[in-house]
Amino acid sequence: MKRHLAQLLAAGAIAALALTGCGSGSLSGPATTASPGSSGAARGDLKKISVGVLSIAPSVAVQYGIDEGIFARHGLNVELQTGQGGAAMLPAVSTGTMNFSVGNPLSVMLAVDKGLDMKIVTGFSNSKAEGADINGVVAAKASGISSFGNLEGKTVAVNTLKTQGDLTIMESAAKAGADPAKIKFVEMPFPDMQAQLDRGSVEAIWLPEPFLTKALADPKNVLVGSPNQVALPGLPTMVSFTSGNFASQNAETVKSFKEAMAEILEKAEKNPDALRALLPKFMNMDAAVAKNLKMESFNAEVPTKVLADLGSLMVKYKYVEKQPEVAAMTVK
Repeated sequence: MKRHLAQLLAAGAIAALALTGCGSGSLSGPATTASPGSSGAARGDLKKISVGVLSIAPSVAVQYGIDEGIFARHGLNVELQTGQGGAAMLPAVSTGTMNFSVGNPLSVMLAVDKGLDMKIVTGFSNSKAEGADINGVVAAKASGISSFGNLEGKTVAVNTLKTQGDLTIMESAAKAGADPAKIKFVEMPFPDMQAQLDRGSVEAIWLPEPFLTKALADPKNVLVGSPNQVALPGLPTMVSFTSGNFASQNAETVKSFKEAMAEILEKAEKNPDALRALLPKFMNMDAAVAKNLKMESFNAEVPTKVLADLGSLMVKYKYVEKQPEVAAMTVK
């Protein structure tokens, strides 16, 4: 049964873990597979674990933890496993071929709703509750679209359907008095969106960084708004998670991982330039782009209240039938 569920997840809409709602966009080229840092990580007394990350900018915080020897100080020898998409992440964690992963909380909540025994271990990254956010909806100035209320009857591009992009846009449109059911969403890779907007194939596009800044640098474009801030301010873009079985069988390892992540993410939040410095190698990102990239907020605390609100929106827009129990799917 679990194998069947894993196959369904890998093939279906839950495949959106890749960039779904993640604030920083993936660039051309995969993230490099990292080996443990030199500060004691090769010693035999460290517990070897595998951690799955996506090829997107916030994931570099895990690499930072390796390079700074933080995981090693907490007794962990981390092997990074990177991927371009999240379709394989949830089944891999569920079956135990991957111990931990970092990804979109909505996809984890959908997986639990489908019957997979997944556990959120820590928070990771969050969108900005105010100010310039790390994703937004862009339209051509000539279109006359200037608010989420104008999206009714329009075609909007998101990278993946049934995830944080379309969910937050629908809620933002509803709050503006529009009928979210009358917005047509289409899937499209982020690098292709601007060209399709220029051609008129779509009337608005949902973009993370660095694509958002690039699009807004063009004077013919306008920012419609930041849907995360309208729908759920401070919406988590990623969390770390494991399987219920691994959590129950490896309580000490999970505890060490939580403690390491708390230290890593606290330092990442205080030193964003240190993370930006790693991006050119980590993601094959242009150094000039990396230097000025807007980063999410990093925090290891599980944002239970916002996740519960996210669950309510999932019910409202029929992503799931019943309210997800965030406390039950979180490692204590």
